[in-house]
Amino acid sequence: MEQTVPLFLEILLILGGGILAGTLFKRIGLGTVLGYLFAGIVLGPLLRVVESGQNEILHIGELGVVFLLFIIGLELKPSRLWSLRRQIFGLGLAQVLLTGAALTAALAFLPLGWRAACVIGFGFALSSTAFALQLLEEAGELNTRFGQTSFSVLLFQDLAIVPLLAALPILAPGGGDAGIDVRAVGMSFAALGALVLSGRYLINPLFRILANSGAREVMIGAALFVVLASALLMALAGFSMAMGAFIAGVLLAESNYRHELEANIDPFRGLLLGLFFIAVGLSLDITVIADNWWIILLAAPALMLVKAAVLFPLCLLFGESRQTALRTALILPQGGEFAFVLFSAASSAAIFDGQIGSLLVSVVTLSMALTPLTAYLGRRLSGEDAELEELEEDFAGAGADILMIGFSRFGQMAAQVLLSSGYDMTILDSSAERIKSAGRFGFRIYFGSGLRRDVLAAAGIRQAKVVLVCTNKPEITNGVVDLIRSEFPETRLFVRSYDRNHSLSLRERGVAFELRETLESALRFGGETLRELGFEPGRIEEIVDDVRRRDAERLALQQARGAGVGGGSVLAPSRVSPEPLTRPRRADGAVRQPRGAPPRHLQEAAERQPSEAAPPA
Repeated sequence: MEQTVPLFLEILLILGGGILAGTLFKRIGLGTVLGYLFAGIVLGPLLRVVESGQNEILHIGELGVVFLLFIIGLELKPSRLWSLRRQIFGLGLAQVLLTGAALTAALAFLPLGWRAACVIGFGFALSSTAFALQLLEEAGELNTRFGQTSFSVLLFQDLAIVPLLAALPILAPGGGDAGIDVRAVGMSFAALGALVLSGRYLINPLFRILANSGAREVMIGAALFVVLASALLMALAGFSMAMGAFIAGVLLAESNYRHELEANIDPFRGLLLGLFFIAVGLSLDITVIADNWWIILLAAPALMLVKAAVLFPLCLLFGESRQTALRTALILPQGGEFAFVLFSAASSAAIFDGQIGSLLVSVVTLSMALTPLTAYLGRRLSGEDAELEELEEDFAGAGADILMIGFSRFGQMAAQVLLSSGYDMTILDSSAERIKSAGRFGFRIYFGSGLRRDVLAAAGIRQAKVVLVCTNKPEITNGVVDLIRSEFPETRLFVRSYDRNHSLSLRERGVAFELRETLESALRFGGETLRELGFEPGRIEEIVDDVRRRDAERLALQQARGAGVGGGSVLAPSRVSPEPLTRPRRADGAVRQPRGAPPRHLQEAAERQPSEAAPPA
């Protein structure tokens, strides 16, 4: 037991350091990848509290890369690939080949050897999927034109890591001198065929049987087994484990159990991938970095400049606008997490030594840290007019009595009521995925943002008798309302509210009607609970109506006091605190109300107005 204490202590230190650094770096906008690297550097080279088993930690962490490629494969449905085929296999392929070739040519002048230059050049050509997508999602730009273009390039880069890893044994010293073993090649392709056939004809029936058992832990174990068995089979056949996991993911992309597999694998993927990045930090040679700090400071900006200079004209060549090309080039200039994987594997294969590997990882890390700055620069240089330019905005046939902005779950239910009444509607949404999903059911939804005046005008806002704002985020809703109140002041606005403070803010903005998204469902839920407890329907209706009335009166009173979000003052706080309309009974001797009896406030109301009192239940 005493021998295992140091091991457990190191595990706790790694977990604690990863949690602390990942959370901190996420909060300051640098991403968890840099946080994990920082934790590894602090625990290893700086403080030296984790000095044993670094290679073992790295090998275990490599399973995170295997699981990541499996999940990437699960996402690659043929229909999705086909819709983005030009950007993925055209622009993405050109970016990897030309950027890799340019960097390889530049590195050829250094005393590294052509094999090392090739690996480093194409490793640097890959960008950070996790980092770039995080920036796009946080800015709400993933569904913009440049967001989709960036995603397509990243998707091909994720595919490119598979052949790059497969090429390392060939580029390793002595790998190019080996003759072609026909039997080994035949066995490799036989293993590949066996994996394809198993994925097509065995895995789905297997998961069907396991799902019928109802044991969730069995499904988790089966998911891990499929990924690791596929990876091991490809490794034994001479390919990389990552390639095996990727092929298994692609084969299961159309499976009915795809989402179950992804949900089961994703926690292991995140944990092990974080462990991998921590292990990379543990393995860094701080002495080498300190001795060559000037090289890192020069190499990282040079790398970003070369990648942006190659990607910008490529985007223009593939038909993107200047703004989209500029923003795409400036969101993807960094090195990526797959560079860590490639450089670690290349170092293990003796293509270059560990000191060079530490320098390369440091260059990639610095380029990641500089990416928020380049992304901000892209927004400033491109202007605001290109940010929501994802799909062709075709408003032919738009213009109806009702204009709905936002078609999420709230808007979808409201639309059902209005369509059932026979009214035609013009629906506007900025999510391409939602538009495509709704299109399968016959909905005609126009792509565009309610934050743009020209889009609202093209969608027929001047002809609409009422505009329904059903967007999800309060800040987006407020922006849409402010724009419409400013540019189209005669428009009647019915708005979905997020909470009580948001309702007060909307009232101050002068909307015709607002409704908290959970109010009526909560009242109905409470009423049905009373029905289950034996209350008469009339009594239930009376209680629910009274709660609704008193809530409306309190909201009106709070509005009159100027307590809304947008109308706060020194005397009135900017936000109201939720308070119950009816306080619960205390347990200090208070008599509980008999079952079915109305609340005290209803009894008092009945005493004041006998003619309006409801009959006893």
